This record gives sequence, structure tokens and C-alpha cells, in this order.
Amino acid sequence: MGTALIYDDEMTKYKLLWVDPACKIEVPERLTVSHETLVRTGLADRCVSVPVREATDAEILLAHSEEYLEAVKKTPYMSLEDLMEFTRQYGDVYFHPNIYHCAKLAAGAALQLVDSVMTGKVRNGMALVRPPGHHSMRSAANGFCVFNNVAIAAQYAKQKYGVQRVLIVDWDIHHGQGVQYCFEDDPSVLYFSWHRYEHQKFWPHLRDSDYDIVGKEKGAGFNINVPWNKVGMENGDYLSVFCHVLLPVAYEFCPDLVLVCAGFDSAIGDPEGEMCATPDVFAHLTHLLMNLAGGKLCAVLEGGYNLTSLVQSVCQTVQTLLGDPVPRPASLKSPCISALESLQCVRSAHKAYWSCLKHAADLPASTISTRQIKLGEGEETTEKGEEEEKDAEEKVWPEPPKRVTPPVCAALVLPDDVACPEGCECFSFSEDLDPLLASKLRESFLRDADDSTAFITLSTLIALTEKMEKNEICSGLALVPDVTKAMTSIVQHVTTVLSNRVLVVCVGDGNVPSHITEDRETLVVQMGSAQTEEQSCKYYIRVCLKKGCSDTSGFTQAVFGLLLPLGYEYDPGLVVLVRMPDSGVSDSLWQQLIGLLQSFALGHTLVVLQEEEKALIGLTASSLLGNPAASLKQLQAPLTEDTEAIEKLRHRLQADWKFLQTTAPQTQRSDED
Repeated sequence: MGTALIYDDEMTKYKLLWVDPACKIEVPERLTVSHETLVRTGLADRCVSVPVREATDAEILLAHSEEYLEAVKKTPYMSLEDLMEFTRQYGDVYFHPNIYHCAKLAAGAALQLVDSVMTGKVRNGMALVRPPGHHSMRSAANGFCVFNNVAIAAQYAKQKYGVQRVLIVDWDIHHGQGVQYCFEDDPSVLYFSWHRYEHQKFWPHLRDSDYDIVGKEKGAGFNINVPWNKVGMENGDYLSVFCHVLLPVAYEFCPDLVLVCAGFDSAIGDPEGEMCATPDVFAHLTHLLMNLAGGKLCAVLEGGYNLTSLVQSVCQTVQTLLGDPVPRPASLKSPCISALESLQCVRSAHKAYWSCLKHAADLPASTISTRQIKLGEGEETTEKGEEEEKDAEEKVWPEPPKRVTPPVCAALVLPDDVACPEGCECFSFSEDLDPLLASKLRESFLRDADDSTAFITLSTLIALTEKMEKNEICSGLALVPDVTKAMTSIVQHVTTVLSNRVLVVCVGDGNVPSHITEDRETLVVQMGSAQTEEQSCKYYIRVCLKKGCSDTSGFTQAVFGLLLPLGYEYDPGLVVLVRMPDSGVSDSLWQQLIGLLQSFALGHTLVVLQEEEKALIGLTASSLLGNPAASLKQLQAPLTEDTEAIEKLRHRLQADWKFLQTTAPQTQRSDED
């Protein structure tokens, strides 16, 4: 279906006409350099170009008052002095004779993107626009924003296409208060924002930006604020919040459309954000959202003021929307104490509204570690000095790794009587296997020396993993007589011969050989219903659900609370997904799992199915090819027994696996500390 890219250089034709230190960073080059790089790298040519149009008055009025619209309409005819006077009515924004035209184009571009996605012309897309929008309120411009592009797009999607539920993810480093105010009493829109806050010391200095502002009336619980109370947040902090807050709530909400306020001032080197998350993390954030809403995702540019990190982050986002394998996450560290404190506060504030968070810990008992920087009563905020701003701009980070898409997206090992799905390649191995390896295979896995069919199957699997190791094949699917033997032979070869770490995910009950579970080069996560003695091994984690894998709510709780954080911390070179016989997992949940697991190991995921599971080949192959999974529908509350079991397991494991932490260390501090 393709990925839309919406851009028009007409939106670069306004700039600041007077001296204003607060606004000097919002420049036309933000757009031109981003688009030029997409063209130079060939990403633009791979996208579907969608023309820009102006939003109509009626569309703008979906999120703004008539009085405000009429006031902005007059700006093209104002003198420089009149524009400066008009600007003084608002905060941290500037006007130009051409900005009204550009603002209509920016909002219209967002609507064109929604139209393209909702009508099925494309699967997803990105709109490169300016002015940005998420600070703009019903009757006020604010923070470089004139019209609220994403808020207008959400209202438009509801009105024109009957969209019942919209998820808005705002990863800009500033709080999008304009979006929050637009939907704070609306349960049909779930708004998530993380933002630099520093206990209200950072712009826009609003009490309404804190974690306990959850929405009003029927919208209570549908506004999620994650305040960053210190600078320097890294990839692990961002991914931890996605795993432990956004994704579980988003899947419970079950949106029909995902809109992203794609601000890249949250990336390293930005003078506004002063964060340390590298551009490649946006590939992961994008990928983790792409199986929601049947893949209907619209990203609309907001902030981003370091041109290097902005361009890199835009390219990472677009390349992921195009379906290229995501890079292995760079320099992942466990979440810092301040991030854990924010995470704990947010989960506690929303536990009353979302069943996936009902067992979240209460608010921290001790004073929050960063509380000492809270803005005191009557204290004035301080602006960054020139040296501090220069330091942020001159921060150095490595170039994001080049993302090479393998020639073969999905290779399948199938019996001769099974057809290979369209878009996949049937994989067979005709060369002679290394004699020593052949001897080990026969000795370890084949009781009957004459079982040539099984030997050929295992040999082919070994060859397939080697092709994946060389990045000649991205993902694979194998239909085998014995999933346990296949899993064991794959793991043994990859860990010993290829010297790579393997994440094994077993869905359903079944035997996992002890020599795999005790191997530090292999992390095994098994989800089923069989109760076993508590495992002491760090590398074999068994999740026991009362109804096994047939309970979608419990299963997804385990995926977001355990499996994804473990996968990110472990950082495998290969993922092996094994579906045990009679697992009971639904088709849509199976597809969702495959999509999420492709976050790891450059997308190198090998799915192993029992030969009786022929009916699953089509939908499994579809997911390996990058097609979005079917919706899980709105999730019911997980069983109390399952939630308690998952929480108990998470608590036990978090000493070894830091990404499982959702609470800050309970150290006592005083306000004077």
C-alpha cells in the first residue's frame, strides 16, 4: 500500500523578521534540509508523494474559535509593526505576512495524510510541515504554532470517517498543551505526551503538564502526561515508558487511527530538549506503534531544532514507516532514577482508569529525587545562557547505522506439498553440510539414522540461520515435524558456531531442553498455563497464565511488562519464535507478537511451527513481510491471578533485568538534600 510523504516548499516561505531570542531557532531550513536528505538518500522516491492543500475555514474551526481564525486572517495585510504588536498577544510565537497561508497548508497536509491513510491509498505516512501545531490552543497561537494540525486531523477523522478512537502520541520534548486542552474531556481521543518539565521549571511552565493531570469528566484517564524532571534522558528511558505505560494502555484502548506529534527536539543535540536519545530510537518508537489500528499511522512534524539530529530522526522514522528492518538499539542503558520516578507516578495516577495498570505501585513514599529543582513560589524561570545553548548544539553522537534491507524479506522452509505464499521465497538447501556438523545433527537429534527427511529439514534450518546472519535473508518460517528438535538445533548452531545471542520465545506448554535454558547465550521466555516450580535461572523465564495463551489480555500484559523489556535489555542477534502444539493463541494475537518481536535483531526472526499448523502459514508469512496485524479489539481486564503472577515474576526478575523496573528505589530524602 505504500507510505505517503507530504511536503511543499511553500511552507518554508516565512521567517522571523525581527530579533527574538526565543523564536530564532524556528527556521525554514528545518523543512528544506529534512526533505533534501530524504531525496538524497532515496527515501523520498520510495514514498508516495501526496500534494498539499489548504485547510478550509470549516476544518480549522474543528479545533479553533471563529474569533481567533478571523484575527489570524488579517495578518497577511499587516505592517511589520502591526505583526509585532499582534504577536505580543501570544507566547513564544511570531507572525509573518505569509504565515497564515503556510499554517493553512500545514493543517491541510495533515488532513491529506489522514485522507490517504483512511481511504487505503497508503498504509501510513509522514507530513513535513511548518508551522508546527501542538501548542496552539482554541483561541491562541503559542510556541511557534498557529493552527493545531494534529488536533484538527483527529477531529476531521472522527467527523469524516466515523473514527471511534484516536491515539495521539506526542514525543516532542515540549508538552502539547493545545492538544491536551482540545481533548481533555473526550474519551474518544487518548493523548500521550512525554515532555521536559523539571517540576514546572521548563517551558511552557504549566501545572497542567504534570503526571496527575489525567483528563476531565468523561475524559478522565485519557490524558497521559509523562514529565521528564531532568535532562539527559536516553534511549532506555524512552523505551521503558513505551513498554510499561504507552503500549499496554494503547492496546487496551484499541485505536482506529494513530496520529504522532513527531517532534524531534527530544533527540540528542537539540538545544531545547538537551536529551541524549539517539535518532535511531525513533525507528523503534515508530515500529512499536505500527501494528496498532491496522497499521493506520500518520506522523506530523512538530519540533526539532538541531538540523543534524532532526534530519537523522526524520529519516529513521520514514524508513521504518516504509517497512525496513529497525536497527539494533544503540547503547541501551537501564532507565535512570528520575525516569523511574516519573514512570511510577504516571502508572499510579492511571491505575484507576486502565485495567493493565491496576496493580501498579502507589506514588513514591519518599521525596522525589529531583524535587529540589522545583520552581519555588515567586521564583522566576531562567533562560539558558549562550554557553549552555552552544554546548547542547555541539554535542557529538555517532551517525545512525546504515539500514540495509536484505534481498529476501521472508524465506520459508516447507514440505513439497505446501505452496509458498506470495511475496515469500521458498528456501531449500542443496549443498553438502559440513561433515562434523552433519555428524552432530544425526547424533543429537535423529534416533533413526535413516531419517533423511528430518536430517534435510534440520540441515536446511541451519543454512537458513547462516543466511540470516549474513543479512541475505531477513526473516524465516519453518514447518517441521518436531518443534523442540528444530529449536534446539537452531540454538545450538547459532550460539556455538555463529557466536550470537538468541532470544527464544515459546508460545504454549512444551519441553524446553535444560541445556538451552542454562546457556547464557540464550534467553528463553515461555508463556503457557503449566505450573512449574519457581525457576532460579536468569535465562529461562516461564510465564504461567491461568488460561494459557488463549487469554489475550493476560498474554499482552506479559508481552509488554516482561517480554519486550527483556528483549531490549538482552539485545539478541536472532529471535526464534516457537509455537508449541495446542498453544491456543488467537490468530490476531499471534500476528501482533510477530510484529513486536521484529523490533529486535535487525528483524531477524525465525518462526518454527509444527507441521500440523499449515493453516497458519499465510498469516505468519504476512506478518513477517511487514503487513500490520489485525486489531485485538478493546481488551478486557486480565484475570487477577494472571496480573498478580506477572507482577510477582517481574519483581523477582528485576534485580537481574533492570528494564523490568517500574518503580524508583525507595531511599529517604529530605527537601534539603
